[in-house]
Amino acid sequence: MNLLEKTLAEIENLDHNMLKAARERVDSLIKPPTSLGRLEDLAIQLAGITNNLYPVVDEKSIIVMAADHGVYEEGISSNPQGITYAQTGFFPKGLTGVCAIARVSGAKIVTVDIGVKGDLPPDSGVILRKIKHGTDNLAKGPAMTREEAIRSLEVGIEIAQEEMKKGVQMLGTGEMGIGNTTPSTAIVSVIGGIDPLEITGRGAGLGKGGIEHKAEVIRQAIQVNQPNREDGIDILSKIGGLEIGGMAGVMIAGAANRIPVIVDGYISTAAALIAVTIEPKVKDYLITAHVSAEPGALKASELLGIEPLVQMNMCLGEGSGAALVFPIIEAACSMMNHMATFEEVGMKI
Repeated sequence: MNLLEKTLAEIENLDHNMLKAARERVDSLIKPPTSLGRLEDLAIQLAGITNNLYPVVDEKSIIVMAADHGVYEEGISSNPQGITYAQTGFFPKGLTGVCAIARVSGAKIVTVDIGVKGDLPPDSGVILRKIKHGTDNLAKGPAMTREEAIRSLEVGIEIAQEEMKKGVQMLGTGEMGIGNTTPSTAIVSVIGGIDPLEITGRGAGLGKGGIEHKAEVIRQAIQVNQPNREDGIDILSKIGGLEIGGMAGVMIAGAANRIPVIVDGYISTAAALIAVTIEPKVKDYLITAHVSAEPGALKASELLGIEPLVQMNMCLGEGSGAALVFPIIEAACSMMNHMATFEEVGMKI
């Protein structure tokens, strides 16, 4: 049994007794019923995830997976591929968007080179777990072998486990990879049975003609590879990305260890679709942060079946949306831990 199989076997359904107890506590707090809206739903979910009526998620990390994509050679991005390498080195220095937003909640940023084209220096502050120097061109054949796809999932599991050993109680997913909206849209197209043109967006800056070309490249990738929509690993290996596999692995590890995982935007949601296709029980451990401005984001969220917390017209990636909603998650926990019940204050209604 490999690490992936072992971790999948450890995932359990949420405890219905705990969910019931959490609902009863939420309903007994000194407020009108349902007046705290989705914060109440979050509190109940967090109690179920952690199996604790008084959940705590003070220690948190965002794991940023970085990788390049062979499909870049098809002209699907207007940005230089070298941005992946450069930006990956900026995360440990605290210079990126997610780093700035994460300062608000005190979240740690963990950066992983899982497939960047080029070798970052050992002293870069990046965790070096490269599987290969970017995927192969998915428009011409599989993005990676099945073994490489499994390895990407296992790298995500390993990094998440390392964070949990340090006491982390909540994880967020983030990514860096020029061109990664292409495999993400391919994944959503296959799982949802959707024509790529309906959900293909500009990514980091394509014009209309570029979008049509990108959609055609995705159609070609699906036609060439014929991924099995019932097999998440097959989808990942044929039309996915190494960072997408890494993030899916983080989600699987979180579920196996009863840790909430905050799913960032479009790319992270594509990774969540992979994780949930591999093991449906993972879904209950996920909280989706925001609806990305990418056209396929809403459809991806609908396929996943989880309503994102906020709509901010963001499409940066990096885990920026996860960082943004961490305080909302913590507020839900604070409600459970610090708000009084009617009985506790001697009131009867």
